[in-house]
Amino acid sequence: MRIALVNVPHPAIGSRIPDEQLPPLGLLCVGGPLIDDGHEVRLFDGEFGPAPLETLAADIAAFAPDAILFGHSGSSSAQPIITAVAAMIRAALPNVTIVYGGVHPTYHWRDILAADPHVDIIVRGEGEATGAALFAALGAQAPIDTIRGLAFRDADGRAIATPPAAAINDLDAHRIGWELIDHSRYSYWGGKRAVVIQFSRGCPHLCNYCGQRGFWTRWRHRDPQKLAAEIAHLHRNHGVEVFNFADENPSAGRKPWKAFLEALIAEDVSVTLVGSTRADDIVRDADILHLYKKAGFERFLMGMENTDEATLKLIRKGGTVAADREAIRLLRQHNILSMATWVAGFSDQTDRDLWQGLKQLIDYDPDQIQALYVTPHRWTPFFGIARDRRVVQDDRTKWDYKHQVLGMDRMPPWRLFLWVKAIEAAAQLRPRALRRWAWNPDPKIRHAIRWYYRMGRRVWFHEIMGFLFRDCTRDRGTTLAQFSGETLEAEEESMVVERVPRAA
Repeated sequence: MRIALVNVPHPAIGSRIPDEQLPPLGLLCVGGPLIDDGHEVRLFDGEFGPAPLETLAADIAAFAPDAILFGHSGSSSAQPIITAVAAMIRAALPNVTIVYGGVHPTYHWRDILAADPHVDIIVRGEGEATGAALFAALGAQAPIDTIRGLAFRDADGRAIATPPAAAINDLDAHRIGWELIDHSRYSYWGGKRAVVIQFSRGCPHLCNYCGQRGFWTRWRHRDPQKLAAEIAHLHRNHGVEVFNFADENPSAGRKPWKAFLEALIAEDVSVTLVGSTRADDIVRDADILHLYKKAGFERFLMGMENTDEATLKLIRKGGTVAADREAIRLLRQHNILSMATWVAGFSDQTDRDLWQGLKQLIDYDPDQIQALYVTPHRWTPFFGIARDRRVVQDDRTKWDYKHQVLGMDRMPPWRLFLWVKAIEAAAQLRPRALRRWAWNPDPKIRHAIRWYYRMGRRVWFHEIMGFLFRDCTRDRGTTLAQFSGETLEAEEESMVVERVPRAA
């Protein structure tokens, strides 16, 4: 079959501002097995430009595919864009099969199949094995109702789903289709050739707002030596310098994580690694942080979410203020940058709470902060907690953590926005932060700090202009449950875990 993999443009995400793109790892992961099965596969990445939707649809139509697979890391906020492009493609190619996969459609399959006549099939859960089985069946014109992990319309037009697919036990069983991209077009970290990579999928922790934990169902990791060899190959053969880890919690297992660091060090390549982890993992690994540095890690984003213990308990974060502070200190000791995410918009926050949050952030003294807004996902336990809150943003393309979407009990949206902008400015312009911007003995870290300041300044002003002139943030008198529907928490785990028989 001729298959088009489509990554739609998503200009609402503030991080597009640097004019740098990372390749869509999820589509590449699905593309590798399809190529190996003999399909003709092409990636259409609308993020470049970003491409006008009409141009993207015309390019796909010119390829004349038999089937199209949409996927997007933005997931919920990309849904309206995917709907628009699917309609354009259907007009040009009436008989093409349109497939949609990712986190959002995994849970919202009923809504999508009911409201979008152009989407034919939805892949639920991981796409490598399910996608291979689906396209093999489509190519053979065979029934698809025995393939697990799908949703589609039956002969009567009703949306139905097959049983959940099994979570992939061996993450190295399906290769990434790196040949689908031109590496010279993708960059990050200030113009350096870059890709997205994964050591693990899932997270063992139970944060009740996380939209990823249940999707991946359980924590699994790749073979440490194989991933290290793949990174070395991409660096030596394709000039890739920066590897951005997509994992929610790559260091959850200390033993395999340490084995990966040692394997990459043994490859003897000079690369830049950036990723996310938990503060308590950094504290746990205090004795091996020198391996993090030697392997190439330059920055860790740590989801601290809030500096208030009561809020951390509400969202079941499982962390502590003491561990957060100690993790930042340890990373600085090894000259690894720390980025703290700080989430605003919890319903009962007051001016006093936000002031205390600013003071504690400055006391934490992270190198960088990323202020986000609480954004509920319908399949998470937090959605039930927030179901009666008012929606202040009805444009779903802005449900991306960088826009306010829920109203608060004690302050209007404009005041929360002012607080967030003030907190970002105060944290990044305080004297200690500026001293680090001015000088760091490691030229790679100095480059990283200055690049982030350049990018952050542009994003900061872009978001102010957006709030004033584009976002239309206001209380519309609609609750979250009325806007999105009832909770899907019972379906949070998208796949099933099957026990692997032990070798005899």
